[in-house]
Amino acid sequence: MSEEKSGQAAGDLDLQALLKKSHQETSFPDVPLDEFEPPTYEEWKEACIALLKGAPFDKKMYTKTYEGITFSPMYFRADTDSILPKKSFPGLDDYLRGAKPNGYIEAPWGIAQSCDETMPKENNELLKHEIDRGSTIYNIRLDRATLSCVDAGQTDKPGDDGCSITTLQDVHDLLDGLKLDTYPLYIYAGESALPVFAMVIAALKASGRDIGALRGIIAANPVGELVARGKNSQSLDKLYDEAYECGKWAIKNTPQLRTLFVKSDVFSNGGANDIQEIAYSLSVAVDYLRAMMERGMTVDEAAGQIAFEFSMGANFFMQIAKLRAVRPIWAQIVEAFGGNEDSRKMYIHARPSRFFKTVYDPYVNMLRNTSEIFSGVVGGLDSFENPPFDEVIRKGDEFSRRIARNVQIMLQEEFGLLQPIDPAGGSWAVETLTKQVKEKLWAEFQTVEGKGGIVAALKEGYPQEQIAGILADRFKKLELRRDRIVGSNMYPNMTEVRLDPRPEDFGENKKLRCEAVSAYINDVDVQYRDEALSKIKETKGSMDCVISAAKAGATVSELKQALTCPKCAEAAEEIEKIGVHRWSERYEALRMVTEAYKEKHDDNVRIFLANMGPIPQHKARADFTTGFLQVGAFEVMGNNGFKTVEEAAAAAKESGADAVVICSTDATYPEIVPALAPMLHEALPQATVFLAGEAPKDLKETYDAAGINSYISVRANCYEILQALQKKKGMIE
Repeated sequence: MSEEKSGQAAGDLDLQALLKKSHQETSFPDVPLDEFEPPTYEEWKEACIALLKGAPFDKKMYTKTYEGITFSPMYFRADTDSILPKKSFPGLDDYLRGAKPNGYIEAPWGIAQSCDETMPKENNELLKHEIDRGSTIYNIRLDRATLSCVDAGQTDKPGDDGCSITTLQDVHDLLDGLKLDTYPLYIYAGESALPVFAMVIAALKASGRDIGALRGIIAANPVGELVARGKNSQSLDKLYDEAYECGKWAIKNTPQLRTLFVKSDVFSNGGANDIQEIAYSLSVAVDYLRAMMERGMTVDEAAGQIAFEFSMGANFFMQIAKLRAVRPIWAQIVEAFGGNEDSRKMYIHARPSRFFKTVYDPYVNMLRNTSEIFSGVVGGLDSFENPPFDEVIRKGDEFSRRIARNVQIMLQEEFGLLQPIDPAGGSWAVETLTKQVKEKLWAEFQTVEGKGGIVAALKEGYPQEQIAGILADRFKKLELRRDRIVGSNMYPNMTEVRLDPRPEDFGENKKLRCEAVSAYINDVDVQYRDEALSKIKETKGSMDCVISAAKAGATVSELKQALTCPKCAEAAEEIEKIGVHRWSERYEALRMVTEAYKEKHDDNVRIFLANMGPIPQHKARADFTTGFLQVGAFEVMGNNGFKTVEEAAAAAKESGADAVVICSTDATYPEIVPALAPMLHEALPQATVFLAGEAPKDLKETYDAAGINSYISVRANCYEILQALQKKKGMIE
């Protein structure tokens, strides 16, 4: 030991001795707590009821969720003692508490920021930049044409939502210089991974790279694509044959790579609740298990090929519970198939749900994403993609990508989320919720299995019907503002200038891509390529033959065509697809109608507030009404109040408003409304007259007879009222 290290060690021993002596010599007096008597639940409840001032306790203190679960205001150990994880440890048993005994301490969750630049070389630069700035996974997003195996020259929108890949040179450009022996590679490939997987392997082999070191996900999701599109290009049997070919080849040559990706976003983007999202995803995974085993894989091989991607939603504790609940269910399923302990571990990738992102006030999406990452990490995910806050508007730029990436880095390095192992474990509330979610997940999963599996259920229309019911319920609650979207149906920013969508120049994209593809194809030995493609047909889709054809110069569409079976295309299943939605879409469309009309006609729906009496008398309802109507981007004309109904009617007439809202108090309305409402109709014959607040039952008939057309209150349907005003103005038919 060096003299310096020896001295440091001696110093450490001295410090430890000093601290020990100090601890022994220090005594702390006992602090009696007898004066504080622990309250009982009944005492607490009585205090709550008093504070609620007549509002019903059960309605205000219990929260019902879309999953059919009710959150209690308080949880007790006595009620959860039997389900607390007293004997289980993280990484053991059913993996409820995580798949790793040491959580993230040894290996943090993977930061998988998506890279979606249109041109392969530019996307290559972005991939490297992401790693240099803290990402730990190369996550490549392909454009829609590539996902469908359509060459760049055969689509009108190359680069739409991702990177355009057509030739082997494109893949060389995309992967050039990437440290694939150090960082995992994620590529979602659509209904079949075979063409893209083969091109990746062909490019790596041509570059002399070690394909055995390749790890991550290059995967297909045929059932997911069926749900999203309603029909695939081939039957599921054929696509499963291709998935099996990818999987068997990967097991032998790239054992750290997964080739099947169960992505739940096809359900969550349709408005599904968390039970539906996870249960249907589990059913998809079971379908893949069965299909791979029927073709010759063992259950351990098949389970090892499956990765899951779940959407993290807006309900913080529900997201934690669903990740904790799904792991033991998957372990139970794989065990039932005869899988070993290692294959029962679920690999979970996650991302924030697009369903809960907004076009207006988009910077709030940063906060939403952060909450959703947090819940996913607490729930125990393996990797996470945090999209830019403006993903529903445009492709990200350096600013939005940096913010998205740094949120994950900060949570790891500044907020200490790598330290706690199963941080929610033992929480009375979370453990109770986890148990409830498990039970509901299992019940819904069994319902689907009872119908013959996910494909049979989809043909019947069961998942579509269930999800449509939840979507309708969500939209109804949003109309009534029982669910609140900051910046959309609540607290709109009236000075907001919408972000520039920076639309892609698809014409220029196509020109550049066609030039690159043509330059490559001109050097291809056509006869050699065609011979290689014919061998794909002869072998019915051998992975080695597909790789050889890619090396011979075949494009993705040519590989796809060689793999296509005409009879299989005719036999492709057809179902009712689940559409893509966002919770704010209807309010956003409403506001866009107003903005477009205003720009075209230099006019707007103009609302006059007939504020009666001094400011304290009308302010609360005037403020509520203003926020209510500004959701539609209408012009609201306020004032400091009127002493008489005659003054209010005269000012309303001068305003020329399309609608008038009488604002005051319940106590003053019986005197004001019968006098003022007729005056307003006389002053503005075409105007709609509202009353701010809900009319008492014994006075509603009187107010209606006086000329009140509608009421603006917490019970009012905000969406319908705003849309009716737009129709009356002529903004919509």
